Order: sequence, then structure tokens, then C-alpha cells
Amino acid sequence: MDLGTAPLFDLSAAVADVAVGSAAVSRSRELLAEIRDHRAVVAEREVATVRAVAEWAGEHVVADKGDASTVTERGLDTGLPVAGPGAPLISDFAVMELSALLGRSLDSGRSYVGQVVELAYRLPQTWARVLEGRVPVWKALRIAESTRTLPADAAGFVDRQLAPIAHGVSWAQIDRLVEEALVSYDPAAAEEKRTAAQETRHVDIDLDRVGFDGTAEVTATLDIADALDLETAVARRAKLLGQLGCEDSLDVRRATALGEIARHDLALDLQVVDPDTGEITRTVPGRRVELIVHLNDASGHTADGAVGRFANTRTPISPEQVKEWMGTPGTSVLVRPVIDLNGHQPVDSYEIPDRIRRQVTLADHHCTYPYCTRPAERCDLDHNVPHTQGGPTCRCNLDPKCRGHHRYKTSGLATCRTLSPGTYLWTLPSGLYLVDPTGTYDLTPRPGTTQPTEPPADPVQPTEPPADPPDE
Repeated sequence: MDLGTAPLFDLSAAVADVAVGSAAVSRSRELLAEIRDHRAVVAEREVATVRAVAEWAGEHVVADKGDASTVTERGLDTGLPVAGPGAPLISDFAVMELSALLGRSLDSGRSYVGQVVELAYRLPQTWARVLEGRVPVWKALRIAESTRTLPADAAGFVDRQLAPIAHGVSWAQIDRLVEEALVSYDPAAAEEKRTAAQETRHVDIDLDRVGFDGTAEVTATLDIADALDLETAVARRAKLLGQLGCEDSLDVRRATALGEIARHDLALDLQVVDPDTGEITRTVPGRRVELIVHLNDASGHTADGAVGRFANTRTPISPEQVKEWMGTPGTSVLVRPVIDLNGHQPVDSYEIPDRIRRQVTLADHHCTYPYCTRPAERCDLDHNVPHTQGGPTCRCNLDPKCRGHHRYKTSGLATCRTLSPGTYLWTLPSGLYLVDPTGTYDLTPRPGTTQPTEPPADPVQPTEPPADPPDE
């Protein structure tokens, strides 16, 4: 190459690159500005929403604790109001309606309303800064959740301390401040909380999110002594599995070990011995774990690559995973007849036979109230047309409703029609909702739109009720 004649720098190309780069930077800045504007609008709408919810809550205050919305923890009603001492009691039926409007489950709706009421009525300084846009709504609601169990003066202490710095304080600082407030303002409650800490022990096996891989998440809070014993047992059995030739990783061996410990315990009959005489007074037989799987493809024949369904959790499962389970020593296989989920075989009694109960819970997987996700196995089965009014005890007239939404419908404030098996039309004071196997659809007309036509007539054809049926 002749260095004397070769160009050392292409000025025109460099200028073009700079121009392209400048255009890209300019576009990037425009997008960032647009994002900033969108965030400002979202923040403004969030503030407007919680303000409206607080005002709405003030319109639905009740005096009777039996009518008030309460906190649900671990699927159980605690009986505690959704906000702390000194805050107004909010109608539970009103919260049910708002939850549907917000597209939330009942538990989620109760929690949200409680946070807003706690914030508006017991944390006034933090609430004022939320309305001014100085504290994010999401953070203020999280603070309100942490103060709900505090006495009023302790909540006021937290409010005074946090409000000026809430926008930048960490969750660890919030937790420490809440703990300090409880100890300072209610030492008896703090001591009771300390001594009752053992009652928080639990083991959760999450079967709602089991996937095709056939695994489930397990979390637990144990007494430290029990935790150390479990760690020793799992570690020892995992080590033994490795010594016996298992080539899985240590984590996998530990998981396998926990399952083996469970199976060995379930295989044993437990004997109850009289502590004075040593005599065996009772024998509790080992329990069985029932796995319900469906392995048929559309043609009715198992095929390579077919995806089965794990009915215990209603999730897809690999046929290979089922083969592994069936190969576990001591496993027995029970083949049940196929159930027609749309079959119509009413009975004359109000009581629901097991075959119909199984048919309904297999067809409707959860509570049929708008947006509710409570599993059908933990719900009441409700006659949509009351049995006393001629409603049959049949799949066509039965659907699962969790206890709260069952009460709401029975109160007369909400109605539910069975349009077809698995499709339900709910009429609430706030509007219409269609619930079918694909989800919940809000049919409430918006302002300025045409009112909906009259919903279709109830397709249920009641049979003649027996004499003197029990009350619905």
C-alpha cells in the first residue's frame, strides 16, 4: 500500500456517522421524555384512585363487626377488621362488589381496601404526602399493611417518623420502626407476640403452580430445633443416596431425600400407646397419597409426545413423569370410569351425592364469582335456583362458590344465573359480569353506550321438588 496516497481519515463518513448518532440520541431523549410523561400520568391516576377508594369506603361504614370486611390469612378468615384500631369498619358485601369492579379476588380486594383505609384514617401525615404526590402510592400501601396490627398511638408514632422520609426509607428500616413502636406503646402485646411466635409455624406445599416439569415449591417456618433435626435428616439421607450411586446433584438428592422421608412415614402404621400400662390402645393406619392423572389424547389413545393432565393441580404433566411415579415401590393404580362433565342426572334430594360433587368440581375448577380463584374443592356447592324453588340437585344447577361469595349471593345483593354448564351471569349492584371457562368479562355498559339487552332466560329446567325440602 502506498501510504503517501491512501486516505488516513474519511471525513464524509465520519460526519454521516455523527449525524446518525445525533439522530439516535435525539430519538432516545424523546422516548425518555415520553416515558416520563406516561409515568406522571400513571402516578396521578393512582393517587386519584386511592382517593376515590378512601371516599367510597367512607360511604360504606358499618357499625356491626359481623357485617365488616375482615382480613384473610393463609386462606382463613382471621375475624380482624381490614384496618387497625380506630379505623372505620367497612361493609364486606361492599368490598365484594368493589373487588369485582377492580378485577381482584376477594382476599386481594379486602387487603387493598384495608391498606387504603389504614392509610387514610390512621396514617394522616403519610396520606397527605401521597395526595401531594411526594410518596408513591405503592410504597404508602406497603407501609399501611405493616402498621395494621399496631394500636392507634403506635401507628401515629410510625406515621410521624416515616412521613417526612417515606419516599427514601428501606423496608428494613420500616420493619424496625414498626417493631419499636409495638414494644414502646404496647409492651404486653409485644410480649404476647413473642410468646405466640411458635403459632406461626407452617409448611406450605404450593400445588397451584405445578407445571409440566412435575415439581412443586415447598416453604416452611419451623421451630429452630425442628429445623435442625430436619436439616440433619435430609443431609444424612442425601449423603446416603450419593454413596449408593445416585449421580444427581446435591440439591436434587436433598429434594429426593425429603420425599423418601415422607413416604417412609406414610408407609408405617402409627400405634397409640397407653403411657401408664404400655398397652397399644389404637392403631392409625398409614395414609395414601392419591395422584389423579389423565393420559389420553384427543383420539383416546396414549401417543408419543402426548401431554397428560395432572388433575390434583389441573396442570399439564409429562407421561414420562407419570411412569416414574408408577415405578415407585408400593405404588398402586386405580382406574376410575370417565365422568361426563356435562351429564344431566338430577337427584330428588337437597344433599349432593359424591358423584355429582366430583362432576361439578372437575368441571368448574374454582369459585364462579367474578375474578375469584378459590379452588372448587375448598368451596360450597350452591344451588343457583334454590332447591326450595324447584331448583334440581344436578350439574346444570350447581356451581362452586367460596363461603364469602356464597353468603353474598344468598343475601340477595347479587344474583347468579347458569346460562349453560360452566357459564354464569352475575348481576351485582355495580353491573353485569359473565364468567366462563376462559375467565371473567365485565359486561357493564360504559357511560354513553347502549344499555345491554335483557340477559337470556335461565336455561335450568327445574324438576318437581320433593315434599318439605330443607331450606336453601
